[in-house]
Amino acid sequence: MFEPVISATGLFTPAESISNDELVESFNRYVDQFNHENASTIEAGTIEPLQHSSVEFIEKASGIKSRFVLSKAPILDPEIMCPRLPERPNSEISVLAEIGVAAARDALARAGRKPEDVDAVLCACSNLQRAYPAIAVEIQDALGIQGFGFDMNVACSSATFGIQTAADFIRAGHARSVLVINPEICSGHLNWRDRDSHFIFGDVATAILIEEKSIAPARHWDILGTRLKTQFSNNIRNNFGFLNRTDPDTRDARDKLFVQEGRKVFKEVVPMVAELIVSQLEELAIAPASLRRMWLHQANAGMNRLIAARVLGHEASPDESPTVLDTYGNTSSAGSIIAFHLNSEDLNAGDLGLICSFGAGYSAGTVMLRKSG
Repeated sequence: MFEPVISATGLFTPAESISNDELVESFNRYVDQFNHENASTIEAGTIEPLQHSSVEFIEKASGIKSRFVLSKAPILDPEIMCPRLPERPNSEISVLAEIGVAAARDALARAGRKPEDVDAVLCACSNLQRAYPAIAVEIQDALGIQGFGFDMNVACSSATFGIQTAADFIRAGHARSVLVINPEICSGHLNWRDRDSHFIFGDVATAILIEEKSIAPARHWDILGTRLKTQFSNNIRNNFGFLNRTDPDTRDARDKLFVQEGRKVFKEVVPMVAELIVSQLEELAIAPASLRRMWLHQANAGMNRLIAARVLGHEASPDESPTVLDTYGNTSSAGSIIAFHLNSEDLNAGDLGLICSFGAGYSAGTVMLRKSG
């Protein structure tokens, strides 16, 4: 029987970062400008004045202190407040594929692999740059990998869904080495003029190399089990798509960027995810106290605290549930993989850990791991 393992992970981090101080200063300049230009209609009661943001509000609401982005200056310009990434000709690699390739090369180097050793590429992320050809196939071509590739989107849960898909390919004998790549340019789908969400997202790319155990490096992670769950909800939504052009009156409406009902998401997702984790632990006959570490989705510090407490039965320490949210922001599908990538080397052979992601859909995925070697 073929056994899938995680051989290595990779990470690409943009060079530029935006602090909360910088973000708030820019946002509040936009607010002042908007309120000044619309003073008469505001006074007449036709529209409501915009409210300032603050560092204290952002950190209390999310736990985020900064975020990496590919295009900093335009985001902070009150006249633009959007990244500027010039469209490239078809003869050049796309931006999404480029950062995915960088993360993939990092994972391959850590595993001592060459591109020709890989059989398949899955590009699993929240927002694909285009419909076709698949970004995964472009990454495959850029790396010189044979075999096959395809894109998949399960929003913030894309990485864990990708891991199970890759693991199933290996269990079935369809591949021996699969790259799951999560390139996330979240700054492009964020409304930087929305006080309730302008601070949430950052840009990054991660990669996970899933392989058959017999060819994996000695220090790998055994995949003991995976669980996936979806439940339809409109509380996190992005309506951007090719059909927008068929209705010119609404194609630039607010819902063509990220929108959410944050309080509803918090209330509904926390118990769903905690139950999913607990049920998998029970299925695998693993006591919560045996979990050495949890690498949870990096969306909201409060959500992670509650989920970890429900699973472990106590408030999790930073060692039990590490965070990268403070410096990376919410990076959608890549978040739990960044947490794993940066906080797994210190574990010993036999230690148990859990990767968990959750988000729009609703969707959630868990991957139970045991350190080998």
